[in-house]
Formats: sequence, C-alpha cells, structure tokens
Amino acid sequence: MESLLWGAALRFFQALVQATPTILVGLVVAGVFRRLLGHAGTRRFFGDNTWRSLPQAWLVGMLLPVCSLGVIPVVREMRRAGVSGGAILAFGLTAPLFNPISVLYGLTLADPLVILTFSFCSLVIVTVVGIAWDRLFPHTAQPEPEPPRVAYGVRRMLSIAVFGARELAGPTSGYIGAGLLGVALLSLLLPAGYLQTAAEHDDPWAPLFMTAVAIPAYAAPMTAMVQLASMFQHGNSVGAAFTLLVLGAGANLGLVAWMVGAYGVRRTGIWFALLTGIVVGLAYGVDGPLYPHGVEPAGHTHAFDIYCAPFAPSTPQVMQKTFRILQEKIAPHETVAMIVLTALILAGIGLARCDRQHRVEAWLEQRPADSPRLDVVLPGPVLGGVALLSLIAFSVLGCYIYYPSPAEVFEEMQIVNAEVVSSASSKDWDTALYWIPIYDDWTRKLQVSMFLRGESLTPYRRAKALVLREKLELLEHAVEDQEIEPARRLGLAVNRAYRRMRDACAP
Repeated sequence: MESLLWGAALRFFQALVQATPTILVGLVVAGVFRRLLGHAGTRRFFGDNTWRSLPQAWLVGMLLPVCSLGVIPVVREMRRAGVSGGAILAFGLTAPLFNPISVLYGLTLADPLVILTFSFCSLVIVTVVGIAWDRLFPHTAQPEPEPPRVAYGVRRMLSIAVFGARELAGPTSGYIGAGLLGVALLSLLLPAGYLQTAAEHDDPWAPLFMTAVAIPAYAAPMTAMVQLASMFQHGNSVGAAFTLLVLGAGANLGLVAWMVGAYGVRRTGIWFALLTGIVVGLAYGVDGPLYPHGVEPAGHTHAFDIYCAPFAPSTPQVMQKTFRILQEKIAPHETVAMIVLTALILAGIGLARCDRQHRVEAWLEQRPADSPRLDVVLPGPVLGGVALLSLIAFSVLGCYIYYPSPAEVFEEMQIVNAEVVSSASSKDWDTALYWIPIYDDWTRKLQVSMFLRGESLTPYRRAKALVLREKLELLEHAVEDQEIEPARRLGLAVNRAYRRMRDACAP
C-alpha cells in the first residue's frame, strides 16, 4: 500500500511539474484575451462565430504552446467572451496536441508523413465535432458584459498578473487538479510495467484498449510525441498511437469536468461519445496504411511506463526514492515555473481574502488625469495582438533553443555517451537507467537540429541514428535485468554506434 500511495503522489507531482510552464502560458493567453483584446477582440480573433471559427481555432491552437491543463483558463475566458462552443472545443482539443517544438520532434519518426497525417486527422476531428456541436446546440455562446479597459502603461501588464492570480484562486485550480488526479488514478490501477506489452500491432483491440488508458491520462505535447516516436520504433499499433495522442494529450478529466460545469452532463456526454467514436474510427483507418515497413515488432516497450505505478509492491524506501526521482527529473525552467505559479496562487488567495471588492482592479482601470505628451498610447487590442504574435514567435524561437546546433548536441552526447558506457561497465545500474533515456532524446534532437539548420537528413544518417537507439534499447533491457556481461558488451556496442553516427552526421 505504501508503494502505491507514494507512486500515485510521484505521478501526480511529475505531471504537475511538467505542466507548470504551459499552465503559465495559458494564464498569460487568457489574461491577454480579457485585459487587452476584450470580449469583442477575442471573438474576432477566433473568427467572430462565422464559418472561419473552426479552422481558425485549429490553426491558433497549433501555434500556441499550451497543454490540455494550460488550455483550461483559455477556454474559460473564451466562453466568457461569447466564442461559439464549436470553436472553443476545436481550440481546446488542438492546442494541447501540437506545437512547433513537438511537431519538429515528430520529424524523427521513420516517416514524417505520419505527423502530417495526424495533423490532418486532428483537423477532421475538430471540424466534424465542432460543426456537430454548433448544429446540435446552437445557442451555447453566452457572452458576459465587456470588462472595463485597463489604464495604459505598466498597469496593463500588471492586470494580466492579477487576472492570473485570481484565476488560480478560483475553479481553474480545481479543474487542473482533477486532470492531474487522472494520472494518479492510473498509477493506482495499473501495476508497474503493466503496459510494456500493450498496443501490439497484431492486436485488433489495441486502439480501443489505448482509448481506455488515454481518457484519464495526461500527457504534455512533447511527452506524447516522445511516446509516439517510441511506439513507431517498437512497431506498436499506429491506431493505438493515434488514440493516445488525441485523447491522452488533447483531453483530460479536468477539461471534461469544466465542460460538465459549463454545458451540462447531457451535452458533454454527447460531445465525448462523438469525439471518441471519430477518434477510434480514424485510428483503425490509419492503423494499416501508416504502419512502418521493415520494423520488427519488439513486443516490449517502456513508452507507457509513466501511466503505470512507478514502484513494485516490494520496493524498499519508496519515500526516499520518490523525492530523489523528483529532484533528478525537474528541469531548471520547470523550477522557475513552479516558483512563479506558487507566487501567483498565494497572491490569488491573498486577493480573494483581502480584496473581495476588487479594489485592485478598480485602481488598474482608473484612467490617468493627463494624457502623455510624447508617448503614443496604443489601443489594448493592438497590444493584445502583438502579445499573442510574440508568444507564437517565441514558440518558434524556442525551437532553436530546445534544439541547439549539431556541434553543441555532439558535445552533450559525448558526455552522456561516457556516462552510459562507464556505468554499464561498472554495474552502476541506477546511473545507466537515468542516462539512457536522455541519450535517446539527444539522438532525436540532433536530427531536428540538422533539419532546422538546413542540413540534409539522408537515409544513411537516419539509419545510423536508428542503430544507436536500438543499441540503447538493448542495453536498457540488459541493465534492467542486471546482466553483467551483456551490459558491458552492449555498452561497448553503444559507443561504436555513437562514433559511427557522429562520423555520418559530420558536415
């Protein structure tokens, strides 16, 4: 029981830490909608409830870097602005699926056509579901009164922070918590390693089984794309991969809970039945045509381990291991995001208790007595548009930061290669298991980095990277079983594969 409870806590906090940066982005986007664009500007941004609303919401969702938890404050503000239900659902489903960084990661798959097909299928899903929603429930848009304009200057920026704090102190945190509880629930229901033989290509029930797993799951866009790459590498079911991407990354229990509160149980049930029906149908449709040729099914994968219990029942010192894993896995930018999110929550609680009359907002909305003589006062919608375009531009710029130059990648890979080979040879199993997934990730970052900088990803270069990943996977299995001689031998094989890949990818 102790291992189950600590395992659920670990999965909960791992998902929270991973989601924190995109939750902050979602709060900023929602704040820009409310305080800079206003309700009318937000409706125009999403097609003004015309025929353009669905494809426009899909396109905006593809470009903004939010996850299925970070999208919750955005869809709440869209509803306040009177955006149609179909456009809200289109954005809410698409935004968590793809962003520029995750789409580029998808290029490391055997065939980039897969990502293009999955993107097109997501457009089909949101279009069909959105049109059906607007036809079945045509009067779900309920705009609230237009919020007062904020005074120009620094108060505009401060108003977005105040909005984020108020939002976190309200129902949004509850919905986010509900989404995270799905991850904890899965870890309680699925024993450690339970899904390692799931979703095989020859299993006709794989897409349906993965649908049941994906509904309560939460996956950030990058996590979902990493799982997708692993599934193609292991020859898993393409249909299962598709359902995991759409339902695991695109929805969560928190988003469903918000829909129940906003639209009612009956409407949410109809929407969810329609969504899952279309997703499963498309999953079976793409399962055969997109299956990678020449891939030998491995029959064993670690792609879904994050949905299972992290500890076996007999694992000793689970509390210490939980804190150690959290400490090792938290990235620097996630630490900063957690600090900012905590500060916003505390500020929101303070405002809710000490400023129930919203005096802070009244001060922010107070117009200055004199107009500036030299400064040009830009309208709020103009600043809002610039802010949203800046977020999109930053998302694209982030691709070059997340995928550094090949020379920098090789510097990192040289260090990681030494760690993996030495730990495998010295029987340091925990260190090896820590560095092997990082090593695999760097091989994919190398491919994307070369693509971004105009270097050719020839079949020969792809093959050398694939060989290295296959050797890493074999080494991981040997390390898990603590096989001394196979681990030492495979460590040397990994080193040789790395040198050959480095020579192949040299300019």
